[in-house]
Amino acid sequence: MKLSHLWVLGLLAPGLLALAGLAGCANQGEPPLQQPAKRNVILFLGDGMGVSTVTAARILAGQLQGNPGEEHALSFEMFPRVALVKTYNIDAQVADSAGTMSAIMTGEKTRIGFISVAGSVSHDDCAGALQNELPTLLQMAEQAGIATGVVSTTRITHATPAATFAHVPNRNWESDAQLPPAAAELGCRDIARQLTEFDHGDGIEVVLGGGRSLFFPESVADPEHPGLNGMRQDGRNLVDEWLAAADDRQYVWNLDQLRALPATGGQVLGLFEPSHMQFEADRANDPAGEPSIEEMTRFAIERLSQSERGFFLMVEGGRIDHAHHAGNAYRALTDTIAMAQAVAAAVALTDPQDTLILVTADHSHTLSLSGYPRRGNPVFGKVVTPLGELARDSAGRPYTMLGYANGPGYREPLRDLSDVDTEAPDYQQAATFPLSSETHGGEDVPAYALGLNADALGGVMEQNLLFNVMRGALLPEGR
Repeated sequence: MKLSHLWVLGLLAPGLLALAGLAGCANQGEPPLQQPAKRNVILFLGDGMGVSTVTAARILAGQLQGNPGEEHALSFEMFPRVALVKTYNIDAQVADSAGTMSAIMTGEKTRIGFISVAGSVSHDDCAGALQNELPTLLQMAEQAGIATGVVSTTRITHATPAATFAHVPNRNWESDAQLPPAAAELGCRDIARQLTEFDHGDGIEVVLGGGRSLFFPESVADPEHPGLNGMRQDGRNLVDEWLAAADDRQYVWNLDQLRALPATGGQVLGLFEPSHMQFEADRANDPAGEPSIEEMTRFAIERLSQSERGFFLMVEGGRIDHAHHAGNAYRALTDTIAMAQAVAAAVALTDPQDTLILVTADHSHTLSLSGYPRRGNPVFGKVVTPLGELARDSAGRPYTMLGYANGPGYREPLRDLSDVDTEAPDYQQAATFPLSSETHGGEDVPAYALGLNADALGGVMEQNLLFNVMRGALLPEGR
């Protein structure tokens, strides 16, 4: 292990030096670690963060530090345990975030588009869903008196965060505006309501993300964007209802408010955008200011660490996926690097003897790296060969290393990139087949583990078995 890999602004030194020691224990015959008094699990989910995304982000991160890039390592790539994870849904060869995150959170594979509902239920079947909810690890933690948190750069009602606390047979039921009237009559609740009416344990301690329009009625103007209003059609203000349910709850919607919160206190709900939060590349231009994924992670860990019974925290780098769908590798990779920095912060704030940190993806994307570029070739640049020549296709046109199998980057006729700035933040990489939105990829995704019960990760695994790795760390038999 090269100490030069401890790259993240000095944050990793304590945690990764401990990591290196842990990695060597099994080979040196040292005694097993004592059972900790409290146990913590932090799940980092890079939405759409397949192997090609990790590789390209690794190179970019190294190049941003003035190095060739290929030799670099993202924070979680230093973890001692790695596995490949099969991502299919029970009815889909190439999966979506709802079915995959449900598998991770419940231990059971389910259908595409379903959130923590058994695969025996049909799509949009409210009655069947109510009878076949799959308990999530977060719900189990709350029932055991363990503190919980959910952090995402997407709407907090989006598929990945929703799979930690909600149960619906259609991931689009985010507010009552998307909930069919027939389903509402049968007693199904939209995802936003399931969050604010969460009745397991004493409730989720920390919720930070986007999507505030889904919690406010149409009559309420957004505080940051006056031209936008809430979207609830039932007239309910779910934030006010949530605040009224307990005296020590606090709601924030911008960066200054989050930073002004005391170090200790009750439950926190932070909703920083009407819809998804900004991409990391655009965050500095947000009108009201919004926290980075690293700052949200730090806040959540510091709050949850007050619990005497440990905590479970899920952190999603959700907009990696959205940038890929837009065919925009620049924002996908910069958001991946931002999540890696959040992982580094988590390592620095926790102890691997009582905490499992698991980093994985729900599915991949169609991003590929190709073309024989020379060492250190700019990751977004045109391909230059090891001989120093600009690589060209059979028609004499230059091309880039990064491309997508499908998506909005398709052009007919194919563009000549000679005078195109392919390193511009808004550039869309070329795509082979035309689609308005690039699709997910079906290959296995990586998983990385550090700390408590990390040894349970390895080989090629079914995605739902990641649940067992986390449950084994958080809720060992007899607890």
